[in-house]
Amino acid sequence: MHMARAAHEDGTLPTPLFSRIENLAERIEDYLIEPPFPSLLHGDLWMGNVLIKGDRIAGFIDPAIYCGHPEIELAFTTMFGTFGDAFFEVYESRLPLEPGFHDVRKGLYNLYPALVHVRLFGSSYLAGIDRTLSALGF
Repeated sequence: MHMARAAHEDGTLPTPLFSRIENLAERIEDYLIEPPFPSLLHGDLWMGNVLIKGDRIAGFIDPAIYCGHPEIELAFTTMFGTFGDAFFEVYESRLPLEPGFHDVRKGLYNLYPALVHVRLFGSSYLAGIDRTLSALGF
């Protein structure tokens, strides 16, 4: 809600979307799951922060680290297409994701960075926020 309020106060988040986010926030516990343990997250894992050498990942740069649910990081990688379907197939063959990640929580976790991008870069991110809220019934 902090980022939604800030974007609304800045005038970058229209009142109707802000109201829908408020409604979602009242029921957020219906959608999130507690991880078995927190994970160390990069915090800004998009292709611009992934170093590639040949056909392998050589490193990660520009971390904004914190601890949280690993699904948050995985969701963020989908925001800009950092990793494709093959990544998720291999990941889930080793560590299956809880049901609901791809169709519910991925979009939910990307609301915060989308709100940050609305504040920094403008209205082109509003359609994604609208789609996520609609998919969740808000």
